[in-house]
Amino acid sequence: MSTPSTVNAVAALDGLPISDPASLQDVRVEVPELRPHDVLVRVQAVSVNPVDVKVRSGLGPQQAPKVLGWDAAGTVEAVGSSVTSLSAGDEVWYAGDITRSGSNTELQAVDERIVSRKPASLSFAEAAALPLTAITAWESLFERLRLGASSTGTLAVLGGAGGVGSIMVQLAKQLTGLRVLASAGKPASRTWVEQLGADAVIDHHDLVTSVQAVAPEGVEFLFSPNSTGNVEAFAQVVKPFGQIVAIDDPVGLDLFPLKSKSIAWHWELMFTRSLYTTPDLAEQQRLLGEVAALVDAGRVRTTMTTAIDDFSAAGLREAHRLVETGRTVGKVVVHR
Repeated sequence: MSTPSTVNAVAALDGLPISDPASLQDVRVEVPELRPHDVLVRVQAVSVNPVDVKVRSGLGPQQAPKVLGWDAAGTVEAVGSSVTSLSAGDEVWYAGDITRSGSNTELQAVDERIVSRKPASLSFAEAAALPLTAITAWESLFERLRLGASSTGTLAVLGGAGGVGSIMVQLAKQLTGLRVLASAGKPASRTWVEQLGADAVIDHHDLVTSVQAVAPEGVEFLFSPNSTGNVEAFAQVVKPFGQIVAIDDPVGLDLFPLKSKSIAWHWELMFTRSLYTTPDLAEQQRLLGEVAALVDAGRVRTTMTTAIDDFSAAGLREAHRLVETGRTVGKVVVHR
């Protein structure tokens, strides 16, 4: 069967409130031409991340529809001339490249070096919940903080019930010797992070007191998805020579409170490799393969908590609405 010239997609045309039916629209878009390292994927499921909401809400008027989406699971339909690791028919998962058209479409072109075979034990919907957050958590733990199987000490995961926190707790417990504290603000979130393996639950609304209650000497490592207004608290709970890794976009952040303890600050952006086509771009394929093996071995579980069976503008608007509340536990997935 030949590939059509256009396919259905969901796109944003302006930074409209998600309550506006025009904020995300059903459109037809051209099927992308494959670059040498590209695979063409028939997308079966996507998850919505804060980056989707941030990009959509920050848009100005668009001359052409902008297809969002940076998490997907689907089946390879065709491959570029230089592709060696994947073949048509492979079931795959990936987080994509923020400089290219996204996954909210029927057919997406994506570089094979950031694509891996999905866990065989998961459905497409269950798999789509994990790639972006798993890459973020993996790079934070094992590349920014340089942790490993022999690492000990205590890690505080703020936003423990969120997308990144939910997979970071699992990876840290499975692949390091760390004690893991996870922040959660409501009963459902507390139960969730405990089920994922957190050793203790802390409250990010009262970080200093709650950390001191379970780790009186402080923590060696801290993960921050929300740093604004929190640096002084971080300086109190992180030990001298400790390390912090952050993924947010705080404007004018003042890190001076960390100096007296010589606390290191790391930034993590999982799009860096694809943004700059770094020589180690294929590391993302490799790490997704390792996460898939952990899932299939029963050591890591999907973080999908909400599945919307409506791969359309209406379904994606609902997913965006849920993520915008900032109160979701785990991940929201939209599937066919």
